[in-house]
Amino acid sequence: MKIYQVEELVGITKKNIRFYEDEGLLTPERNPENGYREYTLKDVHQLEKIKLLRKLSVPIEEIRLLQNGQVSFSECMEKQVARLEQEQKNAALMMELCKKIGSEVVDIKELNATDYLEPMKNLEKEGTKFVDITKEDIKRKNKTAAFVAAISFCVLMLMVAGALIFMARKDSKFFALALVSFVGIICAVAGTVIVLIQRIKEIEGGEEYAARNY
Repeated sequence: MKIYQVEELVGITKKNIRFYEDEGLLTPERNPENGYREYTLKDVHQLEKIKLLRKLSVPIEEIRLLQNGQVSFSECMEKQVARLEQEQKNAALMMELCKKIGSEVVDIKELNATDYLEPMKNLEKEGTKFVDITKEDIKRKNKTAAFVAAISFCVLMLMVAGALIFMARKDSKFFALALVSFVGIICAVAGTVIVLIQRIKEIEGGEEYAARNY
């Protein structure tokens, strides 16, 4: 089967399927006649396992060790439970810190961030992980870039459509061309909106970004 069929069956984007292939977690065979990848039900089941483990936040490297038989499934789950327990502790510490700051500071103008950043730095040295601001900033930047690109394209297409309508009104022989072009432009704008929505979902999901961090 083709990659778009696998995408529909498993609910994983083509980008991530390719990424898992690059990471060696999935190795579909290629058609000897044309060199195209040919996915089987075995590949689909493999992707479903990867999807499950990634949804449980199991690192890519851990999945690789699991597939290579270097770690047992029970060991993998035990390690993941330990990681999740640490994340719970991290969240609890952040909640306590939020309560502390909220009780000590009334107005942000009075906030001396250094008083809290230093203790946080010490907690990080002890293993506590706070929000990755780099990751969040990148997500915001990517979303902004996607919006700007989509809006710029749509505005350009609408300007072209306006020019075509103007030409058609001036000279009727341009009417048929303008009509066909206008329909094409509307379809292109609609397609851009759909792609933008998919892109925003992808950025929000963060699957590809998260996968590359392991």
